[in-house]
Amino acid sequence: MVVATDDADVIVVGAGPAGAATAYHCARAGLDVLLLEKASFPRDKVCGDGLTPRAVAELVRMAVPIREQDGWIRNKGLRVLGGGHRLELPWPEISSYPSYGLARSRMSLDHLLADHARAAGAKLHELTNVTGAVRDERTGRVVGVTARPVDHDGKRAGDEVTYRARVVVAADGVSARLATGVGRTKRDDRPMGVAVRTYFRTPRHDDAWMESHLELWDGEPGRSNLMPGYGWIFALGDGTANVGLGSVSSTAAATKVDYKALFAAWMRNAPAEWEFTPENQVGPVRGAALPMGFNRGPLYADGLLLAGDAAGMVSPFNGEGIAYGLQAGRVAADAIAQGLARGTAAGRERALATYQGRMKDDLGGYYTLGRVFVKLIEHPEIMRLCTRHGLPRPLLMKFVLKLLSDCYEPHGGDIVDRTIAGLARIAPAA
Repeated sequence: MVVATDDADVIVVGAGPAGAATAYHCARAGLDVLLLEKASFPRDKVCGDGLTPRAVAELVRMAVPIREQDGWIRNKGLRVLGGGHRLELPWPEISSYPSYGLARSRMSLDHLLADHARAAGAKLHELTNVTGAVRDERTGRVVGVTARPVDHDGKRAGDEVTYRARVVVAADGVSARLATGVGRTKRDDRPMGVAVRTYFRTPRHDDAWMESHLELWDGEPGRSNLMPGYGWIFALGDGTANVGLGSVSSTAAATKVDYKALFAAWMRNAPAEWEFTPENQVGPVRGAALPMGFNRGPLYADGLLLAGDAAGMVSPFNGEGIAYGLQAGRVAADAIAQGLARGTAAGRERALATYQGRMKDDLGGYYTLGRVFVKLIEHPEIMRLCTRHGLPRPLLMKFVLKLLSDCYEPHGGDIVDRTIAGLARIAPAA
């Protein structure tokens, strides 16, 4: 049995960072917003839990409280280890972004953002599993979704319902079920990352630097086997640290690497001062795919926008998705508000189509550079050479930090900013 429900201006599917940001900005624009989430909060997501200054700037735009007493820990920058070197790189002092990053568990962050969207006026429906798009029989335009209530185990808990809206946003994560259901398949020529992580209790839970290990050894560094990927340690300030490793491939082809085994090998040789012992581990090692470089599109067509992981918006440079999900939500909401204020269907579609143009204009060239970067660093021997000869050069590492974190001045700035901005402009858009 399918039960019809009340209409809304906008339906957002998925209440992660991209979905919550879209719902928040749409609600602030005065739109009637329905935010549908298949789980219930708080719920866990595999993530590094670290936010770059670019992500922090988006939180500020959303008026999210980011003081340390609000449950955040600030960090000064990136501590890089590799090739026998250890280098601390402060976040850049530029006008576009703050000079600090933040960290908070995704379980807490997603709950906070969903509540923030609800406080702005969005209607949040948890335990609502969207099963497909509803399309206009005459035009083929997406005009709503079908969904069914589920229990906390994901099992069906009621009759299927239909929600209708003037615009639908798919922010349903890596699975991208809604986009796939309307024929928007992923591109196999885009990078795909894999990450695994867990948590440890540690005396260094308040460390002021996000730590990145550019070389992963299965024994004594320099005297054992160099494994693929990179590792991270992000202190969360709550007695724990998020510890994980990631790897990236220049295509979406499946790999046979056992990442949990790699993680276990790395942990056997982890820095002793962090005390990453089995007794201090909190929870299992969990993994997730990281769809990168706009691997699914178009970002808008026929009433359906894609945002966040559903659109493959993870950065090929650093595996971050939160900043771009938050940005996508802001840009999507503006396009939606403008479109729904137009007096004609043609005017509405022109305004909605600006979403893809704005996202590609801002990130397309940068992501193309990222694809080149991935083709280089997916080879451990090249990564080893770059690490050994690059880390001792501070000016080069300043360039690398700004490039990899996407924290450069897009207009003006110093020679490093202008170089990165120039490269991103001349690179073909992804």
